[in-house]
Amino acid sequence: MKSIPIKLSFTEEVKDFVSIVSRYSFDMDLRVGRHVVDAQSMLGIFSLDLSRPITLEVYSDDCADLEKDIAHFMI
Repeated sequence: MKSIPIKLSFTEEVKDFVSIVSRYSFDMDLRVGRHVVDAQSMLGIFSLDLSRPITLEVYSDDCADLEKDIAHFMI
């Protein structure tokens, strides 16, 4: 498992993020405090408090391509 801190501020960023992570077959969650949602669920992401720190939890060790694709969201 790998944890990556990210920032999502605007609706367009959330749409772009979901579009990117949906291309990958491994499981991913977004965690804000104790709330956890599927990272590939736009509705789930909008239920989070996006003003707080967000952690992307990737359940794969081979996620270098994903990290390149989401580099502009990473803190």
